Parts: sequence; structure tokens; C-alpha cells
Amino acid sequence: MSNPLKVAIIDTGCANLSSVRYAIERLGYSVTVSRDHQVLLDADKLLLPGVGSAREAMKNLAERNLIELIGQLHQPVLGICLGMQMLVQHSDEGDVDGLGLIGAQCQHLEASEGIRLPHMGWNSITPMPNHPLFKDIPEGSFFYFVHSYAVPVGDYTLATSHHGTAFSAAIAQANFFGVQFHPERSGAAGAQLLKNFLEL
Repeated sequence: MSNPLKVAIIDTGCANLSSVRYAIERLGYSVTVSRDHQVLLDADKLLLPGVGSAREAMKNLAERNLIELIGQLHQPVLGICLGMQMLVQHSDEGDVDGLGLIGAQCQHLEASEGIRLPHMGWNSITPMPNHPLFKDIPEGSFFYFVHSYAVPVGDYTLATSHHGTAFSAAIAQANFFGVQFHPERSGAAGAQLLKNFLEL
């Protein structure tokens, strides 16, 4: 029996849409992948996945007339990986403006001796205490990351991780949330985070 909540994945044309969809279906929710404005406006919860480059992803959103629409959403929206980076004001990757929904910048991670880019693989996170997005996820839980750009730690940070330097593993402002890691590839902790988002 699926949950009656209306869940939609914003069709950004990126490659990881199906793995996000399967992760949500495994939690007992039915989910629609759509670029239809009315479907997205009517959803209770929305996810904005992304892989690839920021410039290409923003171009896809512009071509689908989704930039203004996403800015009008009042329900909870979760950006995943590049989807999180698209929520901020500007990305150094391709020197492109983002959606401007979270007051932050996305910057290139610094490579140094012993620090390889992209940052790829499992890394622990430190969530802010008592935030509902991290309910029942112990501090130090591991999540799966693949990225070379990151949002610095700031007032919008919900969780931090470390790769050469500390960076935001999760951010939020108003109804917009973002995670730098891939919850759909992060085992039980990732499933719990998606469940927490859908129950917000």
C-alpha cells in the first residue's frame, strides 16, 4: 500500500533520476518524474536531483521553463548533489548563476597532497543537533559523495563533512533543502534521510 503523499522528482534531464525514484518507491511512496508545471505545483514534496556540470544543468532548467517555477514552490524541495548546488546563488563550475534560493556560493574544492578530486566515496557527516532531516541518523554516519565543488560552511549549513577542508554536506533556507551526498546510494542512512524529508 503506497503512501498517499504526492511526491514528484523534477525532470532535469540528468542521469540519476531513476535511482532516486527507486529509492523513494522502496520507502512505500509512489513518485512521479515530471517537468509538467501543474504536476510540480500540486506535489506535496519535490526532489531536484542533478549530475554533471552546473552550467549544463541550469541550461536544462531554462530550456524547460523551470527556473521561475522552482522559485515559486512553497512545499519542501530537496536538492541532491548537483541539485543542491543549483539552489545557491552562484557556482564557480562554469561561472554560472544558480537558482538563488539559498544565500550561498558553490566553490571548487582545493586539491592538495593526499587530497584527490573529485571527492568520491564514503565520508562521515556531522549534522546540526535536533534537525528533523537527520532524525534517527547518528552523528558520524557515512554517506556516498561524488563532487569536485562544494558549498562552504555558513549560516545555512545543516551538516558538515570534510575533504581537505570542511564543507556543507547539507544546507537549507526556508522550504529549500540540499544534500551534497547521494542519499539514494547511501544505504540505510540515506534511506532514513529520504524518509525524514518525506515526513517533514
